[in-house]
Amino acid sequence: MPIRNIMELRNYKFRLYPSKNHMRGLYSHFDLCCEMYNLLLERCKTTYKTDKISLSSRNKLNNIIKEVKDSNPLFNAVFSQILQNCSDRLSKAYENFFRRIKQKQQGKRVRVGFPRFKKRFNSITYPQFGFKLLSDKRLHVSKIGNIPIVLHRVPKGKIKTLTIKRNRASQWFAVFSCEVESSRREHPHLDRKVGIDVGIENFATLSNGEAIPNPRFLIESERKLKKLQRRLSRKKKGSTSRRKAIHKVARCHVKIADQRLDFLHQHSRLIANGYGFIGVETLNINGMLKNHCLAKHIADASWGMFLNMLSYKAASAGGQFIKDKAFAPTSQLCPMCNRRAPKGLSTRIHECVCGYAVHRDVASANVILNDTAGRAGISDACGDLVSTSRHMTEGQAGSPKQELHVVSPSGQ
Repeated sequence: MPIRNIMELRNYKFRLYPSKNHMRGLYSHFDLCCEMYNLLLERCKTTYKTDKISLSSRNKLNNIIKEVKDSNPLFNAVFSQILQNCSDRLSKAYENFFRRIKQKQQGKRVRVGFPRFKKRFNSITYPQFGFKLLSDKRLHVSKIGNIPIVLHRVPKGKIKTLTIKRNRASQWFAVFSCEVESSRREHPHLDRKVGIDVGIENFATLSNGEAIPNPRFLIESERKLKKLQRRLSRKKKGSTSRRKAIHKVARCHVKIADQRLDFLHQHSRLIANGYGFIGVETLNINGMLKNHCLAKHIADASWGMFLNMLSYKAASAGGQFIKDKAFAPTSQLCPMCNRRAPKGLSTRIHECVCGYAVHRDVASANVILNDTAGRAGISDACGDLVSTSRHMTEGQAGSPKQELHVVSPSGQ
C-alpha cells in the first residue's frame, strides 16, 4: 500500500533523426541563442561597471531581451521562450558565482569563476510551450518542423520542458522533463542490509562477499581509441578528412560512455531492488584523481555516478541509503573487533589478531555497514558476520579468498 504521494521530476531521453533542413534550423537557433547569451552578459558587465547596478535577475534580463528583439528583428526567427531560457541560464550562472564566493569566504575549498562568454550552444530548451508529440512518431517543434523521434517508451506525467541537444558525435536527442506523482511503497526486502565498498580490482564489493567485476570500458577500448587519435593527428587542419576523423574519435568516446552508463544503471537497480538498507562510503573522488597512477582507472569506474544512481533508486524503491562519516579508515579497521589492522594497497587479505581473515574489500564493506547501520540506529546489521568469523576461525582462515564471489547482473 502506498505510504505517501509526492511530485518529482523525471527526465526521459529519446533519439532524434532531423533532416538537413531541420539541422539547419536547429544550428541557426543554437547560434542565435549563444549570441543572445553573450549580449546579455555584456550588458550586465557594462551596466555594473558604469552604474553599479546588477542586472543578474531573470526579470531584468527578460526586459533586455525585449529591447534586443525590437532593435534586431533577426531574433524573431527564434521561439520567444527559447530566448527567455538564455536569461534563465545566465541568472543561474550568477547565482552559482555568488554562492561560491560565500563558500570561499567560509573557508571551503571551491573554485570561483565569473560567468564567461560562450563560443557555442549545444542545446536549446523550451520551458513550457512550442513543442508537441504527434501520433506519427514525430516531434513538432515551433519554427523548426516535425522531427522524427524514436519513442521507445511513453513519457509519464505532465511534460514541463523540452531540451533538444546534440553531442560531439552529431547525435541528436530530445529530453523531456516530466512532473510525475511518485507512489512510494515499502521495500519488499527491508530486512536485507548491505554495505558497499567500491574499488579498482573489483568495481564494487558487497558485505555478503559478492563482488561486481570492474568492466574497464575505457581500458578495453583504449587500443582502438589510440589508433583513431593517431590518424586524427596526421590530418591537415581545416580539411574534410580531419573533420571526419574528429567524428570517429567522438563516436568512440560516446560508445564508451554509453557502455559505462548502461552498466551503472543495471547494477544500481539490482542493488536498490534487492536490499532495503544500503550503506556506502563517503569518497573524496577529486582528491583521488590527483594520484596520476590511478586517475584514469578511477575516472573510468565512475564511482560518483554509481553512488548517485544508488541514492535516488533506493529512495524510489522505498529503501534506505546512508553514507558513512567522511575520511573514515574503512580499509584499516577490523569489522569484528574494531581494531586497527594497517595494510598497504598491495595487501589484498585482511587478517586480524582476533582471528578474522577475509578479502580486504569484504572487510571494508562490513566496516561501512557497521558504521552506517549504527548511524541509522540498527544494531544487528552484521548478524551474518559473526557466523562467517566463527567459520573462519575453525580452520579455514588459510583460504580467505573463498569469501569473495564474483557476480554478474544475470547472476543476481
